[in-house]
Amino acid sequence: MTPQPRPGTPAPPPPATPEGATVSLTGPRTLVAPEPAARWERPALLALLLVTAVLYLWSLSASGYANQFYSAAVQAGSESWKAFFFGSSDAANSITVDKPPAALWPMALSVRLFGLSSWAVLVPEALMGVAAVGVLHGAVRRRFGAGAGLLAGGALAVTPVAALMFRFNNPDALLCLLMVCAIACVLRALEAGRTKWLVLAGVCFGLGFLTKTLQAWLILPPLAVVYACCAPVALRRRFGQLLLAGLAIVVSAGWWVALVELWPAASRPYIGGSQHNSFLELTFGYNGFGRITGNETGSVGGGGRPGGGGGGWGETGITRLFSSDMGGQISWLLPAALILLVAAVTVLWRARRAVAAEHAGQRAEFLVWGGALLMTFTTFSFMSGIFHQYYNIALAPYIAALVGMGAALLWRRGGRLAAYVLAGTVAVTAGWSFVLLNRSPDWLPWLRWTVAALGLLAALGLLPAVRRDGAPALEEAPALEGAPASDGALASDGARGPEGAPVSGGAPASGDAPASDGAPASGPVSGGAPVRAGRRLAVLAAGLAVVTALAGPVAYTLNTVNTAKGGSIVTAGPSVRGTMGGPGGGFPGGRMPGRMGGAPGVGQGGAAGQALPPGQGGQGRMPGGKQGNGQAGKQGQFPVPGARPGFPGGTGGFGERGAGRMGGLLNGSKVSDRAKALLEKDADDYTWAAAAIGSQNAAGYQLATEKPVMAIGGFNGSDPSPTLARFKEYVADGKIHYFIAGGQGGPGGGRGGSSQITSWVAKTFQKVTVGSATFYDLTRKA
Repeated sequence: MTPQPRPGTPAPPPPATPEGATVSLTGPRTLVAPEPAARWERPALLALLLVTAVLYLWSLSASGYANQFYSAAVQAGSESWKAFFFGSSDAANSITVDKPPAALWPMALSVRLFGLSSWAVLVPEALMGVAAVGVLHGAVRRRFGAGAGLLAGGALAVTPVAALMFRFNNPDALLCLLMVCAIACVLRALEAGRTKWLVLAGVCFGLGFLTKTLQAWLILPPLAVVYACCAPVALRRRFGQLLLAGLAIVVSAGWWVALVELWPAASRPYIGGSQHNSFLELTFGYNGFGRITGNETGSVGGGGRPGGGGGGWGETGITRLFSSDMGGQISWLLPAALILLVAAVTVLWRARRAVAAEHAGQRAEFLVWGGALLMTFTTFSFMSGIFHQYYNIALAPYIAALVGMGAALLWRRGGRLAAYVLAGTVAVTAGWSFVLLNRSPDWLPWLRWTVAALGLLAALGLLPAVRRDGAPALEEAPALEGAPASDGALASDGARGPEGAPVSGGAPASGDAPASDGAPASGPVSGGAPVRAGRRLAVLAAGLAVVTALAGPVAYTLNTVNTAKGGSIVTAGPSVRGTMGGPGGGFPGGRMPGRMGGAPGVGQGGAAGQALPPGQGGQGRMPGGKQGNGQAGKQGQFPVPGARPGFPGGTGGFGERGAGRMGGLLNGSKVSDRAKALLEKDADDYTWAAAAIGSQNAAGYQLATEKPVMAIGGFNGSDPSPTLARFKEYVADGKIHYFIAGGQGGPGGGRGGSSQITSWVAKTFQKVTVGSATFYDLTRKA
């Protein structure tokens, strides 16, 4: 019989963790945060998700099919399950996109259900953004409270590059969501050493590999190290769990890779982006180590410069992500995240033993998010291969989490050190926002001065929170959590220990406020009028600090939401001085990749060749710093110095829209009604209604007609698929009706097999001109 405690006897403490702290290990076990403790938490979360959804869905169809390269593959997958499985560019399965297909699957299912439209393609991406914000909120809230979760989720939602990509159809949206889910699972595993959460994290990493190959594994090393060092289970068990997680990664990613590699090459599409029809080559070459070294066979650019430069993709180095073309995309809160990371880890390492277990758990979470940030930041800063501005979405959730966690931790802890760090962080963030906004001097010129002034006021307002005796007036302030904090446990009003249970020990009542090092102050905090006034001032300053920090990102995000985006290279926010950023996107460093002629600058109007709404082109910058009026469907009408005929699909220029120019390489073609009617006529009698050099050239016609169009040479027009001999067989068998020529009436150029095919077609078959477009009828000899 179990002995019962005597009446009036205090309840026994919860089970101790291996470190000896009294932290409950019971409670709900869900992926996101447990049931909110305060009435306002659930409405606040719902409001955050609703605002995010409206932001990401607003005027979504203005971008048309966004990146037509992927939209064409989505259309193909909605027509053919084989194309769905392989990620083929067309339903007849000539060649795949140059990525694994996982990112295409949600969009293809949507199009299969609702029909081909801009909404059917892009809404799944927007919903991924809402989900990422929700999961991030839950992951941060578990240990740091609802205020921290809301701040982190809001910061992610209004990060300009996140708003850009969650309204676009590149693989980066799904990858970002999967990485947030993976980290959330790792954090749950760290709470109590539960194997299932680590296995679920492995599944997320495996699916991430099927989304964007090795980029998904970039943060694996720091997460594995943190778990091996910090998990609350025996060391042998930790390594066993990590091996199981690794097995989960291999299984969840390897099943598709094994099927593709074992599938007879003759009965599957060519693997786009590879030079030998191998997905493993694509993984470790063009999409893998080639991105680091710059040695990307088949690429249109990249390649590191002698002495450490970044080739055609911008200068490499520690300041790369703060540069003109990258800074406005991601770096608004990056200095704050780094400052708060260092401060939080330092403070938690000095924690007193009474709450050592809880502080150790919080410290581990900072190490997880911080490790992910530092690993990604370092790789992006020094990689010499292809690097676009929108890749920076990978950093967005890590930055947002660290800002929310760090601000909440220091706010609750209080003391002189916390107040000084918070004030300094606000001042640095406001100053950096001023610099970023000053790079677009003609865009909202009042905003940068407003941000600077409000940031200074907020920083000064946080300093009086420190009283002369060192006790923090802001320790009891309710701005972030809505109720008084409880001292060292840092878990008041909604903050949770492992598995969602409140921290139960080591926190004195608010009457004995801790000093800045975590030890109790010499006496109780006075409740006099000066202290109350200081608290109110601290709350006001904190609110002003949040407004100041997010003002610049919000303005950039609203500009992004209200501007149509299209093509392969897009950027968030307005035009930036000295770059090709802005509405139409552009190349890092304001120049073309070296293998495209090395032009020092190009106009940055709307997506070249895209059928965008009138007036959505934005402003461009011509060489010498002059503004060029970008137009939807055109980009910077001038030839690229050093460019040569034989550019994939065209004459090598970068002016006109449509097939055969840079617009044909990086943006889909604009198809007239007459050209559409020509290709649709008798299209069902052929396997491919037409063939074109490069995937973007083919994509526009395929989306217009919803008939298969062969992309010769894949994305860059440089893949050896099909060979000239194979193409001749297709033509002889009557499988291809038309060949779509390059711009200005010529058949285009290309490299290798593409060039040979265009030359043979031009000599052999009759030319058909429809408006400004030129075709060759492959059923009629010249």
